This record gives sequence, C-alpha cells and structure tokens, in this order.
Amino acid sequence: MKLSRLLEGPAPVVVLVVAAGIAGALRDGLPDLFVYQYGGSAVLDGLPLYGTRDPVMGLPFTYPPFAAVAMVPLALLPATLAAAVWTAVSMAALAAAVLVVLRSLGRSAPGWLVALLAGSAVALEPVWQNFVFGQVNLILMAAVLVDLLRPSRRWSGVLIGVAAAVKLTPLVFVVLLVLVGRRAAAGRAALAFAGCIAIGFAVKPGASATYWGERLVEASRVGPPQLAHNQSVYGALTRLLDGPPPALVWLAVAVPLAAAILLVAAAWWRRGNQALAACLAALAMLLASPVSWSHHWVWAVPVALVLWEHHRWASVAWTAVFVARPIVWPPWAEGREYGWNSVEHVVGNAYLLAALSVCAWAAVAVRAEVTGSRPRGATALRRR
Repeated sequence: MKLSRLLEGPAPVVVLVVAAGIAGALRDGLPDLFVYQYGGSAVLDGLPLYGTRDPVMGLPFTYPPFAAVAMVPLALLPATLAAAVWTAVSMAALAAAVLVVLRSLGRSAPGWLVALLAGSAVALEPVWQNFVFGQVNLILMAAVLVDLLRPSRRWSGVLIGVAAAVKLTPLVFVVLLVLVGRRAAAGRAALAFAGCIAIGFAVKPGASATYWGERLVEASRVGPPQLAHNQSVYGALTRLLDGPPPALVWLAVAVPLAAAILLVAAAWWRRGNQALAACLAALAMLLASPVSWSHHWVWAVPVALVLWEHHRWASVAWTAVFVARPIVWPPWAEGREYGWNSVEHVVGNAYLLAALSVCAWAAVAVRAEVTGSRPRGATALRRR
C-alpha cells in the first residue's frame, strides 16, 4: 500500500489513539478518573454515592447517579488499564469531533489531517486539562457533535439525552433542536434523558433522591465558584461582587444572554451552518452554567475550526487565548480572585470574554445576511 493512501485512511488516527493510551497508562494516575471509578464501585458495592469521598484523591462524586452507573465498567479495571483505555477513548472522541466538524463544513477530512488537528489541539489548555485529569468532557462533546452534525432519522437526539444525563448542561442542545424545528430529535433526547434518570433511580434510589432533591442547586458542591478556572457568568459575577451573586441577579444576566445566543445559533442553523450553530449553543451552555471549569471549554476546538472558515485571524486569536491560558495570570486560588483590579478581571475572564466576542460577531454577521449586506467574513463558507 502506498504511503499516501495509508495517510489518507484511518491509520494516522489509530496511531494517535494508541499513543494517547500509552501516555495515559504511563501517567501517575488521573484524579477525576479515580472519582469516576469510585462512583462505579459505589454502584457495584452498594456504598453511598454522596457524602463520601474517593479514597485515592479525597474528591467527592458530583455527577448524577446515572453517571455512576455508566462508570461501572471503569470500576472493574485496574487503575493503569483504566487510564490507558480512558485516555485512548478521549483522544478518539477528540478526533471524531474534528472529523464531523470538518465534514459539516464541507471540508475533506483525510486521516493525516484529522490526526494532525486532534494532536495539535492538545496544546489548548482545556484539552490537555481533560487528559491530565481524566475528565469526561471530550467524550460528551463528541457525542453531541455526532448527534447534531451526523443525524440519523431513527436515533438522532439520543446521544444528547444520554450526555445530559451524565452532565446536565447538554440539555441546552435540546432547546436548540426545538428552535430549529427538529422536534422529533428533541423528543428523543428528552426521552433518553428521562430514561437514564430512571435507571439512576432504579439502581441508586437514595442517591437519586439526594441528588435531585438537595444537591442539584448547590453550585459550591463542585468547588469554590470564584476560582479563576470557573469561566462562567456566575463565576465572573462572584469574582466581581466579592461573593456569590443572588440567584435572581445571576439568572437575570445568564438566562437572557443564553437565550439570545441560542436564537443566533438557530438562525445560523437555518442558513445551513450547523457547525457554527452547535458551537454557539455550546458557548451559551458554558456561559449560563453556574460552573464552567476551564476543562469544560474543550469546545474551543470546534469553535476554532469553524472560525477558520470565516475569519482566519480570529481563529488564530481565539486559539491563542486557550493556549496562553491568561485566566491564571492574575493571582488565583484561596480567595485571591476577590482582590483583582479591573485589568485582572479582564484578563482573568479571558475565556468568557472571548466567547462573548464570538457570539457578538455571529449575531452581527447573521443579521447582515438577513438584511442582504453580508460582511466579507460571513460569506466565506458560501464562496467555498
């Protein structure tokens, strides 16, 4: 087989995934993966899921009970093998996300290019944080993108519902499906979500009652909301106000903002740019969530790919923000965020402000398309 044909096929991605698995096995433990394994073990052994902590890292399990049920296979593996498998799967998910976005944009996606982009994406802080912590975000992102950008008549929506049952924030994409008229897919997502929650109640009824009745609205259960790594509206308001904002204040800012972004996303979807619409919905999700840790921002990768089709310098600037990690340039941790000056607030909220900039551009560009006065960047996809 010629080298060129080998590079065009899946071989480069397979090599990348295997290399990621080996790197995962060689690391001295993945902190969040230990927590996932602990959640799975709690299901297998009938132990309390909440109010206790993972014995390895001393961290609590903060996800819905269904997530613990989904982690049962990980609990059956020794730590080193679990790390290898999880890291390999996460890299495969990253490659899948790159692949579906490229194809949605009408680009060719040879294996070498997918592997190159996925491997290079590790330079972005949210991505490498996912790998070193053993986080689940890359897998959830890939599930959502596959569901939105490569839909099937029978199953579209199901992956979004399952992703939302693991981490609630993907429910935003159900709203997007409703707004763009894909109500059947939205219904399947809602049914899948409800079914997964029912599984959680069937397997861990006490933990489910605790989670849905008490812990759901506790933003602090996953860590201090003022921490610089929390790049959400709630986190920014907490830092700005020197304490968590009243719920009404947060909702008065976050809900209209997210709703407006979703409306812009739906407008782009109707104009045939589903990839940009999915990215905008993801940004709405990240901004509106009470806690959006920096490793949740793996959506920086598909956003960079979509921006490249419109404004290449904007794509470069966006990527640079997530490579440079300016959110931790000011003093952070142990409440030091409360002492930030105005410049430090700007730098320390860099991910959030970059997202708002992209959303503002998308709103202006889609409005220009509607009025027939498209700016140069907004026509890039059409010319291709």
